[in-house]
Amino acid sequence: MENKKMNYRPNVAAIVLSPLYPFDCKILLAQRSDIKDAWQFPQGGIDKGETPKAALYRELKEEIGTNDIEIIAEYPKWLSYDFPQKVAKKMKPYDGQIQKYFLVRLKSNARINVFTDDQEFDMYKFVSINDIVKEANHFKKKVYDMVLKYFKKEGYL
Repeated sequence: MENKKMNYRPNVAAIVLSPLYPFDCKILLAQRSDIKDAWQFPQGGIDKGETPKAALYRELKEEIGTNDIEIIAEYPKWLSYDFPQKVAKKMKPYDGQIQKYFLVRLKSNARINVFTDDQEFDMYKFVSINDIVKEANHFKKKVYDMVLKYFKKEGYL
């Protein structure tokens, strides 16, 4: 069997902390509008010539209606995951995503609105760190767990 070179889509992902952080450490999860009960962090592709930070601000505005954030930390490595077969068919030519993760805090004046022009989510909630992995989309759990453990070890969560 021939080993196929995997093609990963460059992507940013945001672990969005509530404006009450660090006093209350709740993290935003949003439900995909196209897949019921598929909860995830806001994320999206990095356009050609765009920096990961620029993509972060653009994607947050597109997906949750605000980019009024403060960047707290950045995961030091790029992480990848493979799409399940069903998702991979929709995402051709990509086999998965390679992501840069940011830990961000919403500013106190930030207003979330998932009903944007590019609506990807139909609901959101703030949950404790212990509930993230159990609520997350199955094929993202491993990466979410790795990133959350890192930020916890570093003293951010």
